[in-house]
Parts: sequence; C-alpha cells; structure tokens
Amino acid sequence: MADTTVKIDTETRDRFNAIAAARKTSVRALLADLAVEQENQLKLGVATDAFREAVSQPGMAEAFDRDFGGLPQSARTTHRAA
Repeated sequence: MADTTVKIDTETRDRFNAIAAARKTSVRALLADLAVEQENQLKLGVATDAFREAVSQPGMAEAFDRDFGGLPQSARTTHRAA
C-alpha cells in the first residue's frame, strides 16, 4: 500500500505520538486501528438504528421477546433494550 501524508497541527501529532507510545505501537498502526474502530462504530450505528426501527413496528418487540427469551426478570422492571 502506498504511503501518504496527512497534515495535522503539532498538538494533535504529539497526542497521537503519546497514545501510540503508551500502546507500544507506531502512529501508523494506531491510525489504522482507529480507522477500523470508527468504521465499525458507523456500522454498529446503522445496525442499531435498523434494529430499533424493526422493533418499533407493532408486535415486533413482543415477537422478539417470545422468540429470543426476552429480558431477564430483573431487567423487566427497568428500560427495554430497544
């Protein structure tokens, strides 16, 4: 893979360097890991939104609870997961 340059301010560069050093890795590896983590967070957000939309349909939350066992007894008196 070809290299490229990203222009950032020195404070941000220093922060990336400190985080990478604390993790005993390179800034290159740190940024690659951060990119993967952020991509996963975006996908998780899309999946969460789709799940919430699905269970908001009439009868879907009840069907989900029926088919997958519902919430534990202690959680039933608090908030639903979706």
